[in-house]
Amino acid sequence: MYLVENLFDSHGERLGLELVAGRGGMGRQIKVPEAHRPGLSLSGYLKSHAGKRILIFGKVEIEYLYDLDPQVRIDRLKALLETDVPAVIVARRYLPPKELQKLCEKYKIPLFRAKLTTMNLLSKLTLLLTEEFASSVSLHGTLVEVFGVGVLIQGDSSVGKSEAALGLIERGHRLISDDVVKVKKREGTYLEGSGAELTRHHMEIRGIGIINVANLYGAVCVRDHKSIDLVVKLEAWDDHNFYDRVGLDENAYDILGVKIPNHILPVKPGRDVVLLLETIALNHRLKAMGYNSAKEFNSKLLALISTKKRNKAK
Repeated sequence: MYLVENLFDSHGERLGLELVAGRGGMGRQIKVPEAHRPGLSLSGYLKSHAGKRILIFGKVEIEYLYDLDPQVRIDRLKALLETDVPAVIVARRYLPPKELQKLCEKYKIPLFRAKLTTMNLLSKLTLLLTEEFASSVSLHGTLVEVFGVGVLIQGDSSVGKSEAALGLIERGHRLISDDVVKVKKREGTYLEGSGAELTRHHMEIRGIGIINVANLYGAVCVRDHKSIDLVVKLEAWDDHNFYDRVGLDENAYDILGVKIPNHILPVKPGRDVVLLLETIALNHRLKAMGYNSAKEFNSKLLALISTKKRNKAK
């Protein structure tokens, strides 16, 4: 549940919000990540008016209200504010009409003044609300940036996720989050991972304890968030299990409805897991550029077989 007070506490300073009236309604719920200018609704036409959105009054709306007869102004504002409006924001620090202040106080609807221009306020507020309402989930794993690729390392407890990530950091790659990764769906198309505020830039290494990566390796080895491009699951090597040796099969892992390329990496003594993770990341970058080593090898192999068959036929 996202409330008006959450918006004010998190983004009030950025938007330059000043509370004018309706303090008792700070606990109102913002139900949709949208804001709009009342426009035609101020003329009394409310047929298509969506009352769940934050109202933004700009220069045109304020001047229009002042041009109305006082009683008409009250009636129009009443009709607007009785539609479950979570909050009202007046742009450009315009002074809200007294009728608007009184009605917001009466209905306990927070009324703010903002320093931004109307369109700037509308676009920034919409962007902030979209981010706040984005689908999210917390996943167990370690997120690192390897050659610019966001790699989410997962696996059973004590399989070596943190140790592998530490090896990557020692080679100059970056840590985003260890143990718990907060994932948000951005713009409905890609995933962004980050760490909790308390554990940010920290890692837990068995036998050592909690370490601060930023202090040990420098600020260049950490970052706050990164898109998730790959999922690599570490698992103990099983001699009875079949592991892909060509790479033609491309598996995907579904996170919040977004398909992410997924690799299973078996771990056993003697395997350089850090080097293998770097290789997976580089191979992913090559595929993104349109070059697939496995498919190229397979094409060459099929061409060679076809040539040998033709030669035998002769």
